[in-house]
Amino acid sequence: MSEPKIKVTNLTAAYGDFVIMRELNFEIQRAEVFVIMGGSGCGKSTLLKYLTGLKTPAPGKGSIYYDGKNFNTASANNRRKLMQRFGVLFQGGALWSSMTLAENVSLPLEEFTDLRPREIREVVSFKLSLVGLKGFEDFYPSDISGGMRKRAGLARAMALDPDVLFFDEPTAGLDPLSAKRLDDLILELRNSLGTTIVVVTHELASIFAIADNALFLDATSRRQLAVGNPLELREHSEFENVRTFLNRGASSFKAD
Repeated sequence: MSEPKIKVTNLTAAYGDFVIMRELNFEIQRAEVFVIMGGSGCGKSTLLKYLTGLKTPAPGKGSIYYDGKNFNTASANNRRKLMQRFGVLFQGGALWSSMTLAENVSLPLEEFTDLRPREIREVVSFKLSLVGLKGFEDFYPSDISGGMRKRAGLARAMALDPDVLFFDEPTAGLDPLSAKRLDDLILELRNSLGTTIVVVTHELASIFAIADNALFLDATSRRQLAVGNPLELREHSEFENVRTFLNRGASSFKAD
C-alpha cells in the first residue's frame, strides 16, 4: 500500500493547558474524501488548524506527516512550501468584499507565482468556470448568493492547484439544493483532479454523500471513537455515540 497523503500520530490538540482532543491517530489516503465529524465543541475546526499549519503540536504531543515527511519538524522554508500545496475554504468563503471575484481568486497567483497579468486572468477564468461561475469575474461578493460565494471561495482555494483541499463546514448556512450542488462539486473535483479532500462537517447529508472515510471526535471523552466509512460506522460501530450521531434521520440516508 502506498504512503498515505496525511498521517497523524498521537496528536494532542490543545489551547495552552486546555486539552480539546488527545491521542488522535488516523491516516488520509491520496484522492480520498475524508470527513472530520462530531457534535458541537468536539474540536473539529481545531484539528483542521493543526492539519493546515495554523497551529503546531507542542513538543512530544504528536506529529503530522505529509507524504511521509514530518510537517512539524520541517524547516520554516519547507513548511511554507508544503502549505502552498494546501487550499482552504473557510466558513462563509472569506472573500474580500471590496474585490471582485476575479480579484479574489487572483490573490494567491499574484503572491506565489511569476505569472504575467494575462496568464493570471486566464487561470482565474478557468478556476471560476470549474466551479460554475464563468462570466461572474467582475461581480462582487455582495452581488451573488451564499452558495455562489462558497464556490468562489473554492475557486480561490484551487488557484495554485493544491494537492490537498480543506473545507471548514462548507455547506453550513446553505439551502439543501445549494448544499447538494457543493457536495457534487467536491466529488467532481476529486474524481477529475485526483485531489485529496478533507472536510469538517456535522451535516449528515454531506457526510453520506461525499465521505470515503470519516473520523468521529467525541467531546465527552476528548478522544476519537471511530475511523471508517460512515455508512459502515452507522450500522456497526461499537460505540453507541457514533451510531446515534449517524442515525439522525437515518431513513433519508440509506445506501443505494
